[in-house]
Amino acid sequence: MLRRPLYTASLETRKEIEKNVNELLDIDVIRNIGNNEIVEIPTPVLITWNDGKSRLCGDFRALNSYTKADRYPIPRIPHALDKLEKAKYITKMDCMKDFHQNEAKPNSMKLLRIRCHMGIYEYTRMPFGIKYAPAHSKRIKDTIFQEEILEGWMVVYIDDIIIYSETWEDHVKYIDGVLSKCTPINMEISLRKCNFGQKELLALGHKVSGLSLAIDQNTVAEVLQKQVPKNIKEMKSFLGFASYYRNHIKNFAHIASSLYKLCSKYVVFEITKKRRDAYERIKHELTNAPVLILPDFELPSKLYIDEAFLHQRQIVDGEPREGVICSISRKLKDSEARYGATQTECL
Repeated sequence: MLRRPLYTASLETRKEIEKNVNELLDIDVIRNIGNNEIVEIPTPVLITWNDGKSRLCGDFRALNSYTKADRYPIPRIPHALDKLEKAKYITKMDCMKDFHQNEAKPNSMKLLRIRCHMGIYEYTRMPFGIKYAPAHSKRIKDTIFQEEILEGWMVVYIDDIIIYSETWEDHVKYIDGVLSKCTPINMEISLRKCNFGQKELLALGHKVSGLSLAIDQNTVAEVLQKQVPKNIKEMKSFLGFASYYRNHIKNFAHIASSLYKLCSKYVVFEITKKRRDAYERIKHELTNAPVLILPDFELPSKLYIDEAFLHQRQIVDGEPREGVICSISRKLKDSEARYGATQTECL
């Protein structure tokens, strides 16, 4: 059923909806549906918040259930950031309202209609909340910057473009080349969210440099201030967030195992002392997580199986340097739990 009722909204939310609708009308991302047009499938809108700013988002869950999945690959973030190894200069560019920069096909627009207390509107560009939007956006940028990506000095992750180099001269040349491609196709970059020629910067929830990878504590602060989850939805949200940084936490799967069991609909949701301790342990590990080193694939590495982490010794500016590349853990399957020590270590 694609038809969904209009959601009740507070006065503050209605004001934010009005502000966002007017902004999108001004830049031709949406258009007003005339009184004489037949409206069959309007979708209610939601207001989401990011960095203290509101964003209009259609509740397209019903439409997404009928939409074919786009299997275009989006890289795992650790693999993307590993490419910054040895980089002396890093630049991050943010594509402004990235999804809205892609035009919607005329025969799809009637499915992208939204409804609020102000009326009914139709997206003329790709909206937030659509199932295939991230993959579609990634495909477009991979096509535009195919040469740069293959040359090995650019990483694209949805709306983020990361440029890295070992010399300043190359870095300036790379930035100029990227911007020269953005201009003729009207790809807009948000200067407010850009960082140019940095030794270290925040990207994809991490503090990254050419040598190390740390958790961005500004990202985790708000989550860690929350109380113990009260239901399955809140627990899944917390575990999803914590799992994003599991490479920084030794034995994460073991620590979180009792919390994952709570996410089953066949288990009574009850926060026991053991589960509360596990929750607090994960919060502590997130705030005290070690800074990982980016791997140098030309050097040998050591895999510590009992402790489940990968270790490497490097020479940086003539000085020896060693540290953890990543911690690795997962829950054993029921059949694997009966393996002996040697078999388990070989997994």
